Amino acid sequence: MRKSIIISLFAGCLVILFFTLTSMIKVFSSDLNEPVMMAEQHNSYRLVLITQELDTPFWAKVERGARKAADEYGASMEVWGTYGSNRDDFLKNMEVAIASKVDGIIVQGLDTDEFKYLTKVKAAGSGIPIITVANDVPMNESLRRTYVGSNHLEAGSMIARQLVSDMGFAGQVVLMVSDRQEDFQRSRLTGILDVLRPYTKIETKIVAAGDSREEVADATNQLLNEEPDADAFIAVSAKHAGSIIQEISKRMQVDEFYIYSFDDSPETLTLMQQGQIDALIAQSPETMGEESVTHMIKWLTGEQVPLNPDGYFTDIRVLRAEDAQ
Repeated sequence: MRKSIIISLFAGCLVILFFTLTSMIKVFSSDLNEPVMMAEQHNSYRLVLITQELDTPFWAKVERGARKAADEYGASMEVWGTYGSNRDDFLKNMEVAIASKVDGIIVQGLDTDEFKYLTKVKAAGSGIPIITVANDVPMNESLRRTYVGSNHLEAGSMIARQLVSDMGFAGQVVLMVSDRQEDFQRSRLTGILDVLRPYTKIETKIVAAGDSREEVADATNQLLNEEPDADAFIAVSAKHAGSIIQEISKRMQVDEFYIYSFDDSPETLTLMQQGQIDALIAQSPETMGEESVTHMIKWLTGEQVPLNPDGYFTDIRVLRAEDAQ
């Protein structure tokens, strides 16, 4: 009997020792494997950058910055886009990305009800974070996590201050905008008007044109007929600058006007080097791409929660004609 008890106690001790050793091995294995798991964590993130202007130099730089940051973090980066601002295809890309359950979407903001529905209902409902880049959509309307890009309100203020410095405190200024204004255009316009408002002898005229070169040319031609005494033009949408200058040049000398724009694209830089644009706002698209991926990764890992709802502004500066020579 006594021998049986001793054997039972011994067996029990062996069982306890077994489970103790097993638990210790699991703990140490977990500690040893944790850095490997953390290192591999970013590799599992699938990010998508979506734009409706894939064929522009500006967005090529955004893509370059985004891919660079994704490579540094070891994340997967896909770039989807459309050519010629095809909004239907752009929205379809958004739907596909959401349906594919990607980990994060970095997207050019589009101020439409369809876009806001996709971000606010479908993406949010699927738990997919959205970061807008370059062009923003208000957070309360889109539920995007943050915005990365230029401070367009300040950009408008900067170009208006440059105009006043060049033209003086009196004159007629034409502000050329799109028929359908995005959030970035409204912000630029607000910044311009806020600066010019105190100058009572500066008259502003807002002219709405379409997005095509032909529509902008027609609007410019009509404006020149109605307001032959205009002194300055500001292309609130950068892609309008070339059409405005082309139409003016058919009727008079371009250097008779003060002309301003946004975005240092190859076209606007060439026009500036030719002395046809007095100044423009240069942006930082590659930085936008890098920082948007960085903030997305930091949100996904929990390193940066929440993200700044007001956004992260990248560098802007006034580039004058003499700087581009």
